[in-house]
This record gives sequence, C-alpha cells and structure tokens, in this order.
Amino acid sequence: MAILLENKVAAITGAASGIGLECARTLINAGATVVLIDRDENKLNHAVAELGQNAISLVIDLMDPIQVNGILDAILEKTGRLDIFHANAGAHIGGAIAEGDPDIWDRILNLNINATFRCIRTVLPYFIERKSGDTLFTSSIAGVIPMDWEPIYSASKFAVQTFVHATRRQVAQHGIRVGAILPGPVVTAALDSWSKEKIDAELASGNIMLPIEVAEAALFMLTRPRYITIRDLVILPNAIDL
Repeated sequence: MAILLENKVAAITGAASGIGLECARTLINAGATVVLIDRDENKLNHAVAELGQNAISLVIDLMDPIQVNGILDAILEKTGRLDIFHANAGAHIGGAIAEGDPDIWDRILNLNINATFRCIRTVLPYFIERKSGDTLFTSSIAGVIPMDWEPIYSASKFAVQTFVHATRRQVAQHGIRVGAILPGPVVTAALDSWSKEKIDAELASGNIMLPIEVAEAALFMLTRPRYITIRDLVILPNAIDL
C-alpha cells in the first residue's frame, strides 16, 4: 500500500517550470509541503501563487557554489525539516561535437553534474543524522543509452547515474533511499521554440510526453513502503524504441 505524503517536506530544484513545477504540484496534491528552488524569482513567485500555501519559494542560483552550500540551512529556516530532496534542475544540449562550443559544454556539465552533486552533499548529513530521507534525481534515458545526437548531455546523465547508484549503496544503511527517474523526451522549456500544433502532433504520435508523467513517476517512487527502493524508473513515449 502506498504511503501518502501528509506532513512531509520536499525540496525540488529547477522547480519554477517544466518537470520541477509539475512535480511540486503533484507532491502538494499528495499532502506535502514543497520548497520550490530556482534562480528565476519571477517564475517562482508565479508558481507559488498558483500552488498555494503549501508551496514555498527559495531563490538560489545553482551555479553559485556558495549559495548551494547554504541550501539546507535555507530550507530548514523556511520549513524546520526536510524529508525529500529532488535534484531535478538540469539543461540540455545536442549537436555535433566537432561543431560544439566547449564553453557552453562547461556550463551544461557544471549544472547537470557538479551543482547536482553539491546539492546532495549538503543534505545527506542531515538525512544520515535523522536515519531517514529520500533523494530523487531527474536523470534521463540518455544516462543509460548513449545518444549520438546529444553526446554532452548523455555523458552528463551517465555521470548522474553512476553517482546515484554509488551513493545509494553508501547511504542505504542509514535508512536513506536514492533513486532516479529516466524519462525520454518531455515537453519542457527546451521545446519553447516549437509551435503548439507541432507539440500536439508529437504528443499524439507518441514521440514526446508531458511533465505530469514524470511527476507521477516521482510520486510512485516516493510513496512506496520504506523497505522498498525504486532504483531506476524508465518512462518512454510509445514511439521511442530504445
């Protein structure tokens, strides 16, 4: 039987839009209080106003190590506790390596890898002391199957997958669950240049999916009995044959 999230506090990075916002909405609907973390204060304010009193904004630039180092203290100051940390923030890049810009790669890799790992480092001691906690990652199917059209992004998600499972084995003894959601293509800000007609057509043909599918996967993972860990949950639109 699923365990609901009443009286639980979750924090989600990259929560002002896309997958992060939909995850926040879903966890709030399940009874949790959610700290939405993002660098875009305006989008955060709109999101919190929409989601209601169980949504709390926290403006942090994940590319600033000093701000990230203080992320746990900032969460606890607003909520007094933390039960779930969802490392969701990330960025996508595709294209030919021979034509790529290494300076852009550095920013993508820093966000997808270094900032993500640093966030987890800040919250794990707290979870270890409490002997409980859930650490969830938004990874990607590109983290287990190398994608030739997005090698930098794929490499970053392979790093995330390695970190997820090595860390999971380290902290399981402390009652901490660590898992990853690995979605295929999702409608996010990366598709902002697409017309509504194109998005609708791609959804209908099973080439992409909506953020709610990722959010419901997250809820499933987080509401299993404590003796169950969902290590990886892969979700793909039907037309993606991988």
